[in-house]
Amino acid sequence: MNGAFVWLASQSPRRRELLAQIGVRHELLLPDADEDAERLEAERPGESPEQYVQRVTRAKLDAALARWRRRGLPAAAVLAADTTVAFGRGVLGKPRDAAHAREMLQRLSGHTHRVLTAVALAWPDHAPPVVHAALSVSHVRWRVLEPAEIDAYVASGEPMGKAGGYAIQSGAARWTEHIEGSYSGIMGLPLFEVDALLRAAGAARGPALRGR
Repeated sequence: MNGAFVWLASQSPRRRELLAQIGVRHELLLPDADEDAERLEAERPGESPEQYVQRVTRAKLDAALARWRRRGLPAAAVLAADTTVAFGRGVLGKPRDAAHAREMLQRLSGHTHRVLTAVALAWPDHAPPVVHAALSVSHVRWRVLEPAEIDAYVASGEPMGKAGGYAIQSGAARWTEHIEGSYSGIMGLPLFEVDALLRAAGAARGPALRGR
């Protein structure tokens, strides 16, 4: 998909780097000041991690499509994504504070957890939009962590703003004994799935995915 362009509804620098890695040009389509973006990530009772991450991603996409219309931007596919860490049926979102981050890391220590990243893409000028979506599920096994390791990682500030309280490409990599799944998905944007969505959207739309 060299030459493809998308509006990216994410402020994650990792997602920008991953899109650049596969040659997808993009510009950010971020919330307006009066939008409550955090509200979209609120959990609902009885929701599985898979249901949660896909619902949040679709909500982010819908909000971005509305944003595109309000701003009168040029037509291009809009891409949204959300990543969460699941331990059993529980969702480990972004830590509220250092104590919460420490609690998350202690739970993951010595165990296997899942990292789920959902992606969704649509053309905003279709009515109604045809949504192309995918879910990447990876399994990550950590060795047992020493309390001092957890304390040092939390003190670094790295856990804040990250699902599960860590980033796979950070110092937490040394704790990772085994990965089954998508490394880029664990980072926040599964490139195999994104490429497939771009191809599907391009096939439905025609050659207009190229350029802008």
